Amino acid sequence: MVSTAHEAMHRIFREDPHLFARVLPRAGIPFPEATSIEPLDTDLTEIRPVERRVDSLFRVHTEGEEGGFLLAVEAQGRPDADKPSSWTYYLAHLYAKYRLPPILLVVCRDKTTAAWAAEPIRIGGRVHTSMVVFPLVLGPGNLPAITDPEEAAGDLALAVLSALAHAKDPGHPAILDALAAALSGVEREQAYSWAEFTETGLGDARARTLWRELLSTYTLRFPGSGTIIEEAILKGRGDSRGEDILRVLRVRGVEVSDAVRERVSSCDDLEVLGTWLDRAVTVGSADELFVEPAGA
Repeated sequence: MVSTAHEAMHRIFREDPHLFARVLPRAGIPFPEATSIEPLDTDLTEIRPVERRVDSLFRVHTEGEEGGFLLAVEAQGRPDADKPSSWTYYLAHLYAKYRLPPILLVVCRDKTTAAWAAEPIRIGGRVHTSMVVFPLVLGPGNLPAITDPEEAAGDLALAVLSALAHAKDPGHPAILDALAAALSGVEREQAYSWAEFTETGLGDARARTLWRELLSTYTLRFPGSGTIIEEAILKGRGDSRGEDILRVLRVRGVEVSDAVRERVSSCDDLEVLGTWLDRAVTVGSADELFVEPAGA
């Protein structure tokens, strides 16, 4: 799983590589129909001790264009004077290594950074321009703001990208609300994954708090389980109560076998754990936790 907001902005395309083909046309950027897309090694370091690493890299196979092309994805949180030279190097190195046309896509979280990233990079002197790099840019200015739960449910990856890219927009709560509602209707593991991805990608503490509140508002129900938030809370309470039982026994000097510890730690029934906690205060041996009193 992603560890930072920066990682989330480009790794979402690793989660769903064909998201490119869906989102770029919606942003007004022509994109040939891809027959397949495969991730490539992001390390562009040469033999010389100079490390250069693109955020995410894909080889896109297309019909009618032999070999397809390369798509280098960079997540950019703010303007950076050193990036144009790095990006130029990436493209030149990729073209020399793979002999395929490279394309640079920069994903931004605010309009100022997006406008900066979209500026052509011109290499050369006043008398002659040797090279010009034209980055493609996705950001809040051209990415759709998805505020309809049905639309969000139809393309969760795009809805998550929308939530991350528009994180600084005034209308951001409506985007998060639509995404939270959409997650309530999908399979549990998929909902868990996208909910966690979104929280990590938001970065801002206030946005994360709002996201958690929205998830707790919607009942994300699945067969045989409760809500995503409810399950996390119950598991946390169960773990805590199990630890309390073992701690009481330890403080009282009651020996606890591995079998007892395993049974207590693996139990997630809060009512049962509560009963065992009450018994832990008086039992003479750990095994007595599980013995029902006579006449019960």
